[in-house]
Amino acid sequence: MPLTDNTVADNTGFETWANIYTIHKAFSHPSELHGSLCGRLAAGHRIDEVSWLNIACEHMGLPATAADESPELVAFMAGAYETSLEQLKAADMSFKPLLPDDDYSLDQRLQALSAWVRGFLEGMALAAGGSLGQAPDEIRELIEDFVAISQVSEAEEDSEEGEHQLTEITEYVRLGALAVFTEFNPLEKPVTAEKTLH
Repeated sequence: MPLTDNTVADNTGFETWANIYTIHKAFSHPSELHGSLCGRLAAGHRIDEVSWLNIACEHMGLPATAADESPELVAFMAGAYETSLEQLKAADMSFKPLLPDDDYSLDQRLQALSAWVRGFLEGMALAAGGSLGQAPDEIRELIEDFVAISQVSEAEEDSEEGEHQLTEITEYVRLGALAVFTEFNPLEKPVTAEKTLH
C-alpha cells in the first residue's frame, strides 16, 4: 500500500507506523522504536534529522541507504520526531506511548507495551548515561519498575481483569515517561510578545 500525504501527516497512530514497517519490510517492533525515541527525548537529548534517520533505519533493520531511496520514510520519521517531542512538552499531558488499539488481543498489546518500555529504557540509557545514577530516588524507582514491565513476556487469556491491569500499567508508563521528561528537560520560558518601551 503506497503512502499518501495523510499517512505521512498522521504519525501518531500505531496502524500508520505498522504500515511503514510493512512497506519497508522492517524487522523490529514500531512501539520499540517510538519508545527509544521518547527515551532519548525524555532524557534531554535532541537529535538532528540525519542522526535520527540513521537510528530509525538501524532499528528497523534497514540499510542506511533506505532513507535515500524512500522520501516517504524520511518525511514520516521527521514528522514522528517533531510530534513526539511536542507531545512530551504539551502542557495538557496528552502524550501517549505508541501502542495498538483494543482491536488487538490483550497479549499483543502487552507485548507492544513491553517493547515500548524496552525501547524507552534503551533510549534513555544511551542519552543520559551516567547522569541516571544521580537522578532523584523516584526516577530511579520508576526505572526499576520499567525494567520489570519490559520483561513481561505474555498475558493471561483475554479477561476483564487483564484489560484493567493493562490499562493501569499503560497509564503508569505514560505518566512515568512524562516524569522523566520533566526531570531532565528544563522548562522552556514561554516566548512573550511584550515590547519594551523606549
